[in-house]
This record gives sequence, C-alpha cells and structure tokens, in this order.
Amino acid sequence: MPLPTPAQRQHIHTRKIDFAGYERDDGMFDIEAHLTDTKTYAFSNNWRGNIEPGVPIHGMWLRVTIDDKFVVQDVEASTDHSPFAMCPDITPAYKALKGLTMGPGWRQAVRQKVGGIQGCTHLTELLFPMATVAIQTIRPLQNHRRKLADSDSRRSAGKPFVLNTCHAWAEFSPVVKENAPDYYVPAERSERASATIATDATTPATKE
Repeated sequence: MPLPTPAQRQHIHTRKIDFAGYERDDGMFDIEAHLTDTKTYAFSNNWRGNIEPGVPIHGMWLRVTIDDKFVVQDVEASTDHSPFAMCPDITPAYKALKGLTMGPGWRQAVRQKVGGIQGCTHLTELLFPMATVAIQTIRPLQNHRRKLADSDSRRSAGKPFVLNTCHAWAEFSPVVKENAPDYYVPAERSERASATIATDATTPATKE
C-alpha cells in the first residue's frame, strides 16, 4: 500500500542503501552493504571543490563474512566518496568486529568497537541492520534445503533470534505458536502480553 499523496515539495537529497547476502563456495556467507548520498543540486566542498548533482558526497562499502553460526570471520570496509580526505583512513578499524556474533547484543557490541570517534558514522550505521540481513540470507536457505517453510524455527538450535523482537514474533502470537511452538506462551500466562495490555489501557485515546 503506497503512502498518501504528499504536499507539494522539491526533491533535495537521496540516500540509497543496498544490502545483499551471498553463500560462498567455502561455506561462509558474505553480507554486503553499499551506501550513497547524493544531492539534486551542485554544491561546494572544501576538499573536493564543486560536486555536481547526482555525484555522491558519501559512498561506502562494507562486507562482513560470517559462518553459519553468525560469527564474524572477517570485515572489509571501503570509502569511495567522502567529504573529507581523512575519512577513508578509519576503514581498517572495522577489523575489530572479527569474533563478534550477529544476534542479541549486536548493536551494543558494534558501538563498543567502532562507535563514535572509533569509526565512521555511515559505515557503522550499515552494521546495525546487517544482522537481520544475515538472518534472511541464512535461515530461509537452511529451511529451503530441509523442505521447510521459510519462517519455521522448529529445527533451529536454541531460541529463535526473532523471538519478541516485533509484534508478529511476540511469544504469545499465533506466528510463534505455529513456527516455534516450544517457545509459545499463551497470552494469559505471558508477562509481556500483560504489560502490553496494561500499556494500552493507560494510553490516552486520540481524538479524531
């Protein structure tokens, strides 16, 4: 369903982010990201001079290699376009992510390693959604080869990554009951469901 028709406006800026997941011949998986920022007008940059419309002010690449347990084996980062000459100098810092696991606590671990002045804002931002891209790359492929539905988590070892990360995967939802029944909790016994009901009850209704 598309968004409602917007007010009259002028296009100023475009950020494009592409993610892709690959299975390697050696059994590892590459999760890659590419980010570009472009303007619809020419503007001046102290280092690069005049930047024409459509020419990236930011252009970054990131490749994270993981195993089928989501453990980071290697990281490659590259900055093709940047507003300052020193921006590409930080890319080797992303090797510090080796050994981390994409899963619960991923964002906090990333911030500790390459957050703030230890990294590049835009490269670090790309890392956060990489965990869900990795899940979409690996889990459905494993299920496909087992002839299972893409969301079936019954063969997964341990608690599903996605449990209680959104309303569809709430422990008391029909989605969990069907796809991860070992972790299903009926709403009447779920503390999370009780908290949701309590929150809804105390939220003021908006006037139409």
